[in-house]
Amino acid sequence: MKIPYIPEDAPFNGDQRVWLAGFLAGLHSRAALGGEAQVATAAAPKTGAGTLHILYGTQTGNAEALAMDMVAAAKAHSLQPVVSALDDVSLDAFVAMKRVIVIASTYGEGEMPDNAQLFWEALSAETAPRLEDMNFAVLALGDTSYDGFCQAGKLIDMRLEQLGAKRLHTRLDCDIDFEDAAAGWIGEALPLAARTDGGMSGDVVVSDVVVPLAAVKSQWTRKNPYLACVAVNRCLSSTSSHKEIRHYEFDLGDSGLQYEAGDALGVLPTNDPVLVDALLARLGSGFDATVAGQDRSLGEALLGHFEISTPSRELIATVGERSGNEELAHVLRNGDKEALDAFLWNKDTLDLLNLSSSLAIDADEFVSLLKPLQHRAYSISSSPAAAIGQVHLTIASVRYHAQGRAHGGVCSTYLADRIGQGDGAGIFVSPNKAFRVPVDDSAPMIMVGPGTGIAPFRAFLQERRARGAKGQNWLFFGDQHRASDFIYEDELTEMSQNGVLNRLDLAFSRDQAEKIYVQTRMIENGKALYGWLQDGGHFYVCGDAARMARDVDQALHRIVSDHGGLTVEAAADYVGQLKREKRYLRDVY
Repeated sequence: MKIPYIPEDAPFNGDQRVWLAGFLAGLHSRAALGGEAQVATAAAPKTGAGTLHILYGTQTGNAEALAMDMVAAAKAHSLQPVVSALDDVSLDAFVAMKRVIVIASTYGEGEMPDNAQLFWEALSAETAPRLEDMNFAVLALGDTSYDGFCQAGKLIDMRLEQLGAKRLHTRLDCDIDFEDAAAGWIGEALPLAARTDGGMSGDVVVSDVVVPLAAVKSQWTRKNPYLACVAVNRCLSSTSSHKEIRHYEFDLGDSGLQYEAGDALGVLPTNDPVLVDALLARLGSGFDATVAGQDRSLGEALLGHFEISTPSRELIATVGERSGNEELAHVLRNGDKEALDAFLWNKDTLDLLNLSSSLAIDADEFVSLLKPLQHRAYSISSSPAAAIGQVHLTIASVRYHAQGRAHGGVCSTYLADRIGQGDGAGIFVSPNKAFRVPVDDSAPMIMVGPGTGIAPFRAFLQERRARGAKGQNWLFFGDQHRASDFIYEDELTEMSQNGVLNRLDLAFSRDQAEKIYVQTRMIENGKALYGWLQDGGHFYVCGDAARMARDVDQALHRIVSDHGGLTVEAAADYVGQLKREKRYLRDVY
């Protein structure tokens, strides 16, 4: 995509990926928000006195939750909030807006979230209109552990300024623990917006009054998880598989936790005690050693409060300076991201410290270079209508050997190895309103979910069955080998026999000489797939964003072009319209 007016050397500092950071303390009921939030439309944008447009771009729900939280606070400043996803706003409607706050998350390698991509393409085009009458502020969400930290927000912020819009408040770039910083920024931005009349400039005064955000709907959050009993922990893949995919069932007890098919479940893990012990030995410290600035021992801090698997950028830089490892120092000097990623592949914090036996770092400094331990979010694989009082997950246990020792995924091995059936794990629900079963029960549904990407579609099929939905359901599923990796085979077979699953296309890549993937099956059945889309079908994708989801997207464009008789450009417009109509939705990571 061409991005005019934005120079290639534009200064984007920091690193970023938004996958699933912690959500705000739950989404709010409409009553708690003081009435329904209005949704902006392209046909009739609200631009009256006091109107504040709150626009969000979100991949997993964080930005949307913040936007909804702003509604009550905005009303307290006599503003009239109008909330909308960025892709729901046409450029014609956008031009007419006078006060705008954009909340934008970033996912992948600094990419726009799915529900902001079409808006960004229009805004960054050479034909984008001038915006001299607009006053704006941008709140960006990101993660400094990854490249492109808050880049979506930075790009939108820069582009609005280039088009002549006036910044009413400085952009804030939030890291994964964004709640307090975001609340403070909102408390500063809303009084400025209230004192700004349309496109007129002038002095504004920041109010001292702190307006609390709306009351939460659930008491169970990232900072206050519910300790749920693990009722089931069983392996789905066979012993001959190269993978270990497990099925978990959590009892919700009397928690009152509610979720919908399409939501994610946050799990609060603890680190591997074996890795903690190895780090303590490397640091020359004991478990009970004190740490500056901590109200817990060093061992407790490493076990349950800091990321010790994925090294932080600060730790990488420090080791690069002191270890004497020329390869790492060279990569850091040259700023070669791909080379750095290759160097860090399969290395954790202990591996970095072990690059040089002479590298000296004390416990206090080491802890200061770590990031807080974060929850891991997983697509829920059950419908509450089928799993009464429970929530299910489908997770691949990450295990590998590197640098002469065993390594494991923080949360996947925590659940598989250190939480037994009957034990408790801290959980909370992360709503994802942008990934839902069609409201119209007669609409066809096409789902592409290889491997653990099947998780939300198991939930979708359970939901459609519980609703008695008459719309047809088509699933593309695959993995490496049918004999060992066909997870939920019995359930899918039963759903096929009972008419819940009308079509099931399988792609087991290594059961034949030529590798076959889900996108291969899509193209083979392209005529029928296009027909389902023409009949109002909804198209869903879940799984790996870097490869699978991109390949599936390319296959979809090809199918639309080939079977719709459309040019490449017209096919892109067709797919874009599917996105606008919320009929092309992705849950990718």
